[in-house]
Amino acid sequence: MQHLIEQYGLLAVFLGCLAEGEGAAILGGFFAHQGVFGLPAAVLASFTGAALGDMGFFLLGRRYARHPWVQRLRARPGFARADRLVRRHPNAFVLLNRYVYGMRLVGGVAAGLAEIGFWRFAVLNLVSALAWAALFTALGYVFGLGVQEFIGRALHAHQRLWIGGGLLVFAGLAAVIVRTWLIRRARELPT
Repeated sequence: MQHLIEQYGLLAVFLGCLAEGEGAAILGGFFAHQGVFGLPAAVLASFTGAALGDMGFFLLGRRYARHPWVQRLRARPGFARADRLVRRHPNAFVLLNRYVYGMRLVGGVAAGLAEIGFWRFAVLNLVSALAWAALFTALGYVFGLGVQEFIGRALHAHQRLWIGGGLLVFAGLAAVIVRTWLIRRARELPT
């Protein structure tokens, strides 16, 4: 398992950060702490995935506004709110949207449909993605310190990797539960 994580771990972090990747960035920091790969490499993989993912969502909204998939996104509960926010506060929206769980995809498409210029979005997106990647990867790294102290140094590297995998599964389940709760809550709120 360690060999697979060493070989494909950074790719997994990159791919995980293309969409709602907080868990992938945190896990990248955790594995960097374990010495599987370097912390700068984990931050770079998180940053690249987050920046390209949001740029893709932006371009999807910009180029394919009439596509049925984009129209379905526009019908989602949080889209009207994201659209209002991006039109009122475009800079703040692009900088902060990725920090609101469950809004990254909708927010990127909403930004693409708004009157934000490509270069303006690109610069703000890069700044935001770098701060986001550094923050969440650092959280994973610091969390790795806590796990190591809690579990103890007696465990072998492969046991820590299994624990990290278990934590990833736990984080994924928690994310699904929180996302489901937020969607239900958004449906109950008046638009």
